[in-house]
Amino acid sequence: MGTLWFGEIKKQASLFIQDKYNVARLVLTDVTEAELLVEEATNDEPSSPDAKTMTKIAEASFDTVDYWRIVDVLHRKIIWKEEGEMKKWRQAYKAMVLLEFLLTHGPIHLPHDFLYDLDHIRFLSTFQYVDDNG
Repeated sequence: MGTLWFGEIKKQASLFIQDKYNVARLVLTDVTEAELLVEEATNDEPSSPDAKTMTKIAEASFDTVDYWRIVDVLHRKIIWKEEGEMKKWRQAYKAMVLLEFLLTHGPIHLPHDFLYDLDHIRFLSTFQYVDDNG
């Protein structure tokens, strides 16, 4: 019982710190709320991106500045520059889920900005990650 309670406190503290970190990034850096939403939707957590967050991102993608920032984050998550980045498969998978959502709910010109990534997208569509344990 005590371990469960401690685990919940630890989780709440982590969420609180993450929230304060995001607020500081918004205030002190050039990052936008849309970028934070994309990073949240494509994080390394085991859960899928939720529809509410993806809808907010789709709405933000109609703004020109936010559009390019959203596309930039998705490019970074989809394109792996080296072999070691394959351990970030969950982020790439979530980026693909978000990209699919944006293709149907975002700006009509979005597919054109991912034409050069077609090889990476094809690779990811058949990718299977096998960890050290098999």
